Amino acid sequence: MSQLNIGLVGTGSISESHLQAYRANPRAKLLAICDVNEERARSMASKYDIPHVYTDYREMFANPEVQAVSICTWNNTHAPISIAALEAGKQVLCEKPLCITVDEALQVQQAVERTGNLLQVGYVRRHASNIAVLKKFIDAGDLGEIYYAKASLLRRLGNPGGWFADKSRSGGGPLIDIGVHAIDLCWYLMGRPKVKAVSGNTYAKLGNRSNIENYSFYQAADYDASLNTVEDMANALIRFENDASLLVDVSFSLHAKQNSALINIYGDKGGAEIEPTLSIVTERHNTIVNIEPQISTPGFDFSGAFQNEIDHFVASCLDGIPPISPVEDGVEMIKILNAIYDSAAEGREIHF
Repeated sequence: MSQLNIGLVGTGSISESHLQAYRANPRAKLLAICDVNEERARSMASKYDIPHVYTDYREMFANPEVQAVSICTWNNTHAPISIAALEAGKQVLCEKPLCITVDEALQVQQAVERTGNLLQVGYVRRHASNIAVLKKFIDAGDLGEIYYAKASLLRRLGNPGGWFADKSRSGGGPLIDIGVHAIDLCWYLMGRPKVKAVSGNTYAKLGNRSNIENYSFYQAADYDASLNTVEDMANALIRFENDASLLVDVSFSLHAKQNSALINIYGDKGGAEIEPTLSIVTERHNTIVNIEPQISTPGFDFSGAFQNEIDHFVASCLDGIPPISPVEDGVEMIKILNAIYDSAAEGREIHF
C-alpha cells in the first residue's frame, strides 16, 4: 500500500490534532469520520473534506476501504471500540489511556494477539522531538542506570468539566488524564521496568471551582458545573523490580500560585530535566557539566509531537515498523494507574 485510508471515531477537541496531522501526511487519506452527534461529525467532515460520515462506529468499520482508525472517544469506550476495530481488520491508534480497567486492557491485548492487527497507544509525549534527542543520550549510556524520576504536572484551575469530570466516563481525574503522560514518559525513559509496588493518595477537596471569576480555563464541550466526581489531585510513589522509583503528583485544581510542569530523570552517570525544557547534567574531568542541547523545540511541542505520532502510526501500518507504544505498554500503564487509585482508596501500598 502506498496510502492509508483513515477513519476517525469521536470528534471532541483532541480529534483535531489527529485530523490536522493526518491531513499533513501525504501517505494518509481521511476517508471516514464518526460521532454520535451527527451535526458535529458532518461539520468536521466538511472542514477536513472527509467523504464518509457515520454515527455508528460499527457501520464505519464495515466499510472495507477504511484501513486504520483513530479512536478519540470517552475513556470508558476505548476498549469496546478498539476491540471492534481490530476484529474488523483495522489497524488502531487509541488515544490514551488505553481504557479504564485492567480487565479491559487485557481484553484489548488479547484482541491484538488474536487478530494480528496493530494497536498503538496515544502516548504523544514519547514522540516529542526533545525526547528523541534525549533517548539517543540514554541509549548510548550517557546517563547510565536511571534509578529515579520525578514528575509534577500541576494546574491551579484546570478541571475541564464535562466527561473529564465524570468518573463513569473518564475513569478518574488528573491522574488518568494528565498523570498518565508524566508516568508513561518517565517509565519509557527508565527502560520500562516492571512495577513492584505503588503507594498513592488522591484528594477531592476543591471540586471544579466553578465559582472562580475573572480567570479563564479550558472547558469541555459538554461542561456542566454541577457534575464533578473525580479527584482534584493525586500523588504516588511507584517502585520497580530493578529498585528504581518514580515520584509523581498531578492536579486539576490546587491552591498554587501558578501552573507548573517539572519532569526529571536521574541516572548514575547523568540526569536530565525534561520539563519545562530539556537540559542534561553529567560529569566531565571531575567537574559537573550542564549540557543545553541546541534544538528548535527544547520543550514539549504539542502539535509537532502529534505530527510525529501520526507519522509513526502511518509508517507502522504501511511499512511494518513496530510501534514505540504498543498495546503491552498500555496494559502496564493501566495496572499502575489502577494500583494508585486502589492504594488511595484502601490506604495501603499495593504490591504486584
